[in-house]
Amino acid sequence: MSAQMKKALAVFTIIIIVLGWAITIWGAGPIPSIKDKIKLGLDIEGGVYVVMEAKTNATGDNLKKLMEQTQAVIEQRVNQMGLSEPIVTIEGQKRIRIELPGAEDADEAIKQIGKTAQLQFFLADGTKVLDGGMVKDAGIESDKQNGGYAVSLKFDKDGTEAFAQATQKALSGSVQSTIKGVDSRAIAIVLDNKIISAPVVNSVIQNGQAIITGGTGGFPQEEATNLSALIRGGSLPVALQEVNTSTQSATIGYNAFEMSVIAGIIAIGLIIFIMLAFYGIMGLAANIALLLYVILVLWSMGLMGTVLTLPGIGGFILSVGMAVDANVIIFTRIREEIAAGKSVRVAVHSGFRRALNTIIDSHCTTIIASIVLYQLGTGPVRGFAITLLLGIIASLFTATVVTQLFLTLSSESKHWSAKKYYGMNEDNTPKHYIKKQFYFIKYRKVYYIIAACVIITGLIVGGIRGYNYGIDFTGGTMMQINMEKQVNLNNVDKSLQAVGIKASELVYAGKDNSEIIIKTMSSLDNADRNKVIAQFNKDFGITEKNVLTVEQFGPSVGKDLRTNAVKAVIISCIAMLIYINFRFEWRFGVAAIAGVLHDVLTVIALYGIFHVTINNPFIAGILTVLGYSMNDTIVIFDRIRENLGIMKKNKLEELIDYSINETLGRSIMTSSTVLVVMIPLFILASNSIREFMLPLFVGVVVGTMSSIFMCSPIYYELCNLSGNAKNKGKKYKK
Repeated sequence: MSAQMKKALAVFTIIIIVLGWAITIWGAGPIPSIKDKIKLGLDIEGGVYVVMEAKTNATGDNLKKLMEQTQAVIEQRVNQMGLSEPIVTIEGQKRIRIELPGAEDADEAIKQIGKTAQLQFFLADGTKVLDGGMVKDAGIESDKQNGGYAVSLKFDKDGTEAFAQATQKALSGSVQSTIKGVDSRAIAIVLDNKIISAPVVNSVIQNGQAIITGGTGGFPQEEATNLSALIRGGSLPVALQEVNTSTQSATIGYNAFEMSVIAGIIAIGLIIFIMLAFYGIMGLAANIALLLYVILVLWSMGLMGTVLTLPGIGGFILSVGMAVDANVIIFTRIREEIAAGKSVRVAVHSGFRRALNTIIDSHCTTIIASIVLYQLGTGPVRGFAITLLLGIIASLFTATVVTQLFLTLSSESKHWSAKKYYGMNEDNTPKHYIKKQFYFIKYRKVYYIIAACVIITGLIVGGIRGYNYGIDFTGGTMMQINMEKQVNLNNVDKSLQAVGIKASELVYAGKDNSEIIIKTMSSLDNADRNKVIAQFNKDFGITEKNVLTVEQFGPSVGKDLRTNAVKAVIISCIAMLIYINFRFEWRFGVAAIAGVLHDVLTVIALYGIFHVTINNPFIAGILTVLGYSMNDTIVIFDRIRENLGIMKKNKLEELIDYSINETLGRSIMTSSTVLVVMIPLFILASNSIREFMLPLFVGVVVGTMSSIFMCSPIYYELCNLSGNAKNKGKKYKK
């Protein structure tokens, strides 16, 4: 690419960034601003979500079909509630998650959602002729006469007879239509008192099989599928039981949202400052890429219809911190190339080329963790995973394309190609360089002992005292209520006991302790929660409107969370091991997985020692720790792999120490940046964000240490055991 084309592309990129930020903040004509484009989760916008579990023994395809029918019926029902963009999704095998933004009454929502569907067939004069229980099946087929698709119906024995009589009467001309918009010869199909179809009868149907056509052109496939599902749902109802409920006050959510946004702006500002301070002209190029990166992630979420939750904001900000890693790897390589005597222009080109494999390998492991987290997570955890995943993919693009473009231009400039702008002296030595070499392999057993003491102590303490599992793991209910003044917690406890409810925890919250948080280890159903509100109304004068948040987790939900957490760790480890074995060799893979297990056990041990609550966000935190720790380990392993082919005369112990020292600055910088990003979130954001940040905060520290003090030494031990302690480059994959 010519210099003129590069300059034109750089100018175009700057214009895109400026216009992109302007549209993101203010919008432009028909294009809304990002705040109007992105869907806000219930923890921000307020509303109700309910997870209902189907009480059925169906399995396999029958269960899948039944759940799809139930989903279609519920979608039809909640769309009639007049709420903004309700979301109905199948979660797992037997559960349906219903999110109702703007809803305030959980009790009414559950009643509406959980009632059995009422499907009925009426003549045009309002005479009921049969009900959904007489429909044997409904499906779609090609409409050969009109094109498109048609809906097929099959009735049972009683339904066949009733439908034959109905079609005969409809054709007789004796029916006078009393239903607006329905032809006198039609039979209206009504679900929950709403007409979903009113096909006109063309002939008497006596064989129990009918076809509903869409007229000229037929039904579109989606419309025919939806109609058949609604009809099947009416004939195959399934009982639903509430297993998880949340009512979120919009005020609390939006305040938390505002503070999270402020924390995010501060975090990005800190990154921009750090990059400029430590990397000069390279940091400026990285900051330009970062500004584009933020736009790409936000608009990807908007266009994909991703729901932004408070944990999702945490995932986004964390991905910003991790995105810095790709740039730091590149900048480290460029400085090494300059130190080797190359010109700045050549160093930039070769630095990018040498860094590319490392960036791809390190980011792919985090992508694996994000995908597993998305597949096994629910609700907010999925929001966290998708924003993290989008962020990692965007960082790969911006670092390898945008940063490279601007650094290439600066390296070809007469003024900006001076070595001082790249953190180097004219004699090719770094301006800031740690001359001391650290001997990690020599003292590896010291860290083995420290790590073993921490893990064993934590597991023993947690095992004896018991881990502090949150209600989303054990099952239970959490209610946050605005009492409008500080009340005595003993009086609150007495009110709960009056209705037969034992609180496992009662704490103050909010300004001047005017709010209380009630947690119970037993799962309170709708009736129990209503009893609490009635008793509180009697004792404290508060009403349903004072209830800010309700979270309810049935025992089966908690069991699934624990199961999915174990599955997530195992699947992530297997997937990463396969990837590392493919890209490196088995010793690297085993050492990396050993480091991951060390990180997980250390975090669990620290939670046991300090009795920190283990809850749903803990799963997201653990999996992100897996990805981040592996990211750091891969960067070091990549350098060891490279040096195996170069430093053939060195002992393996010396080679590993040298490789770790080479990447030490990068490890410290990346970890520090991620921690700096977390600090504003931890201080300013809501408890929901803090619950995500805590295991990440601990995990980043532990993961960085393990990649240096645990994974590389274990690799050395494996080489010793297999007789490869002497460095023979030809025996290792390159």
